[in-house]
Amino acid sequence: MDTLQNDLFLRALLRQPVERTPVWMMRQAGRYLAEYREVRARAGSFMQLCTNPELACEVTLQPLARYGFDAAILFSDILTIPDAMGLGLSFADGEGPQFAKPVRTAADVARLSVPDPETDLRYVTDAVRLIKRELHGRVPLIGFSGSPWTLATYMVEGKSSKSFAKVKAMMFEQPQLMHTMLDTLAQAVATYLNAQIAAGADAVMVFDTWGGMLSHDDYLEFSLRYGQKVRELLHTRHEGRHIPTVWFTKGGGLWLEAMADAGYDALGLDWQTDIAAARARVGDRVALQGNMDPITLYAPPAVIRQRVDNILRSFGHGSGHVFNLGHGILPDIDPAHVGAMVDAVHELSPQYHRPNDHDGKSG
Repeated sequence: MDTLQNDLFLRALLRQPVERTPVWMMRQAGRYLAEYREVRARAGSFMQLCTNPELACEVTLQPLARYGFDAAILFSDILTIPDAMGLGLSFADGEGPQFAKPVRTAADVARLSVPDPETDLRYVTDAVRLIKRELHGRVPLIGFSGSPWTLATYMVEGKSSKSFAKVKAMMFEQPQLMHTMLDTLAQAVATYLNAQIAAGADAVMVFDTWGGMLSHDDYLEFSLRYGQKVRELLHTRHEGRHIPTVWFTKGGGLWLEAMADAGYDALGLDWQTDIAAARARVGDRVALQGNMDPITLYAPPAVIRQRVDNILRSFGHGSGHVFNLGHGILPDIDPAHVGAMVDAVHELSPQYHRPNDHDGKSG
């Protein structure tokens, strides 16, 4: 295995000293890049792109050729697990993901089983191995999955939703059935992420995209509880290295303290959460990743630079911060504006990492 030439991202997640704040971007391999659109057209469909390891590798590496990102993230989709469970995933233009066989009954839940990543999801583990090889140790590779709750929302609704009425109805009317489903999903997510780690992922991230639409008590019972179960099942020691873990609930600012106790090394923050307040609330228990509003990238480069400066200053001195957007980049962003953000992080962040600064290093 190649020795990492740039391990800033991993060190920051573990709250170890760094020379500058590392930066990467959710959906950094995506439609805002002309070279991605060319490969996507060549693939024929989004799913064909996801399931072709060579093409997934190509688009994963594209942003690194343009920008000084400190990590690559596997190009895939959060719904690979339910697709491998036989629910019939498809993507309709302009409508997002859809499942041909949504999960609505006890019989549907009973049919769910944990996919074998090396058979049912071999295209993902093959992509991880290929990307890791092609990176030649330049930067770490992030593996990821959707959270159990987020996967459940799509599986029960059958598609994206604004109200989440069907999945919430199951949660309220048949809580034990929902717990059974989430337990299976937690095992599936952990098995999937462990396979990505074994294939070469240097860190793993769990995207809890829809946890934030739950009430306080329901979030703790139906989302974070199963996020914690995933974490307990993860193999975070691999070939003598610690594999850092990240949990990200969009809209999760209400639960920072509870999330910090779930066992992950870092928490992702959306743009609605003040990063200075978040750091004060979690102390040195976890690193923080985020959290510029993705819409900021429509602004002129001078404004982007100022917003980057604001976030870096708000987090303050010491390690434990990975700069990122508060959610994924939008498809029509000017690629030059991404460069302005990355350059600003590179230029402005070293002042917060002087050797005599207090770092939140643990252990």
